[in-house]
Formats: sequence, C-alpha cells, structure tokens
Amino acid sequence: MTAPNEETQVPDLLYSQAEEDLRAAVRSLLTDRCDAPTVLARVESDTPYDPQLWKVLARDIGTAGLLVPEKLGGPGAGHREAAVVLEELGRSVAPAPYLTSAVVATETLLALGKQDGPVAELLGDLAIGRKVVVLAMPFSASEPSAAQPAGVVAGTLEGAVTGVADAPAADVLLMPTTDGLYAVETGSEGVAVEPLVPLDLTRRLADVTLTGAAGTRLANGASAVSAVRRGLLAGAGLLASEQLGLAEWCLTETVRHTRERHQFNRPVGSFQALKHRMAQLWLEVVSARAAARNAADALATGSPDMPLAVAVAQAYCSKVAVHAAEECIQLHGGVGMTWEHPAHLYLKRAKADSIAYGTAGHHREVIAELVELPAP
Repeated sequence: MTAPNEETQVPDLLYSQAEEDLRAAVRSLLTDRCDAPTVLARVESDTPYDPQLWKVLARDIGTAGLLVPEKLGGPGAGHREAAVVLEELGRSVAPAPYLTSAVVATETLLALGKQDGPVAELLGDLAIGRKVVVLAMPFSASEPSAAQPAGVVAGTLEGAVTGVADAPAADVLLMPTTDGLYAVETGSEGVAVEPLVPLDLTRRLADVTLTGAAGTRLANGASAVSAVRRGLLAGAGLLASEQLGLAEWCLTETVRHTRERHQFNRPVGSFQALKHRMAQLWLEVVSARAAARNAADALATGSPDMPLAVAVAQAYCSKVAVHAAEECIQLHGGVGMTWEHPAHLYLKRAKADSIAYGTAGHHREVIAELVELPAP
C-alpha cells in the first residue's frame, strides 16, 4: 500500500495524437485487407493467416516491434501503442499472431535483460517482423503466475504442450523447461506442431511435441520463470484492449443494425426495451475502456500497481466482451445466427479470450489477495 505522504502517479487514460495516428493506419489496413467477408473466407480455408497482411502490419507500419527499444532495432514505443493496435485487431477479429508474438514473446525476451547473443538477435527479428515467435504455453491455462508447461524436460528437449495459440504460424517457439527457457525452431528435426480445431477459428491452436529437439538455451531456471511470468502478465493486460475493441465493434454494429431494421414501421432500436439493453452495454464498454487503458498505462510506466491494474482489467473486460458479443447476436435477430454474418466470430473470440491468461474468477482472486480482502 502507498504511504499517505507518498506521491502517486495518476494514470493517463486518454489517447495521444501519435496513438490516434497509429490507430488510423492500422484501421485503414484492416479495412482494406481484413474486412468481414475476407475473414470469413480465410477461417474456412486451410490458410487463415494472411502473410501479406502480417508483412504490412508488422514491417511496413512497424507494429511488431513496438515494445522493442531503439537500441535493439525497435521504434522505442510501448504498451500504450501496442494496446491501440490490439483494439483494432479486436474490432476486426483479425487472424494475426500479434498478441502472442509482438506482446507475450517479446515481453518475455525483454524480461531476460540480455542485450546481446541469441536474445538480442530474436528481438531484432521481432522488431522488423522477420520472425513470429510464440511462447509455448497453453493459451487457456496460462495465468500470469504460471512458470512452465508440465512435462517438458531439458537436455534433449522432450515433452509436449497442448493448445499453444498461434503455434501454426510460429517460426520460433520459446519453450520453458525444467531448467530454463529455450528457443526452438519450428521447422527443425524433432519438433511437431499439430494444428487443432479451436472454438475461435481466427486464432489457431496447436499441440507442440518435442522428441529430442535441438534448441538454444536463453536463460536458466530462475530467470526463465520470472521472464515467463512477466510475458504472461503483459499478455493478460493487453488482451483487455483486444476485448475492448471486440466489444466496441459489437456495440457499434448492433446500434447500426437496430437503426436500419424496421418493424411496425419503426426502427427496432426505437423500442424502449432495446434502448435499455444497448444503453447498459454502452456503460459497460466505457468502463471496459477505462480498465483496459489503465492496464496498458500501468505496463507502460512500470507502475507498482501493475499486477492490480492487469487483474482488474481482465476480471472486467473479459465478461464485457462476451456480453457484447451475445447481445450483438441476439439483437440482430435471425441474421445474427447465420454463418454468413461475422457476429459468431466475435462471440467465439470473446469466449476463447475469456479463459486465456487466467479466467475472470482467477483474476478476482488475485485482486482480493492484492488488496487484502479476506475471502467469505
């Protein structure tokens, strides 16, 4: 707790002009290359990831290295800018490995504190979008307090990890083991990446199996555990921004539809019952924006309240995203239930995100512990 006479830093929840310019560039790209019909077509194909989209997003716009400092080849931006990118990716449910590679894996490598060797080389590749790097942890069971997947042993790198998000698109896997953190090339001998059929078709999962694979050791046990936890904490905090963007799209699309759809010669949105539901959803989205921005700002500034800000954001934003997606489908009526309308993609993404990097229940337990709130 902060002492009464100790100055506290007030979080900045507003968007800077640079952040708005970045949003405009990312939104323009996604409008051109990742509109609803394109996403629907891609998720039904064998190639959900668009390499050209990733090239422009990661390299040309330079979003892949936002967290990488300038001395390692990055633009020297930070978590607030990365949060803006994730808001826009959430709005379009874009099948791009941004959260897993540009945030979680990058933050994990940065937390190792090494400015040379293979760590610096990987960060340089990440900064320019040359490689996609993924932390090999189960997406649905990796709360920020996690350290390593069970069953992966060092030495010859033997073991398996289930449900690794974006592993099918990865060039390099960061593999936590019993004695440290290793970098493993996905195309090398002894590495098998078996794609799964996930609930969220816009973020592919895979089982990763290592059988005597070769890898580069990046850190020992203690350093690796600390770095992995830091990466997962950043992932949980900025996932809230993706959930915010998703919820904003659902609200905007629902308002548009209910204005245009008529019954009894009136827009359905003029009915009081529907007005109340959309007004309630608007209040939730506004509150989610405050929570997500607070988490991004805490990560950017290294605030001592960072774990609390992240836990609050995830405990709240995950439920708002699911509620917004459910309301979007319900208030669209019959068309919202069709496969041709993208609403189902948003519900599936929201549901999958709600159990990623810790459930809302887990984060509420973290909040209770941090504020010393006794359990009933």
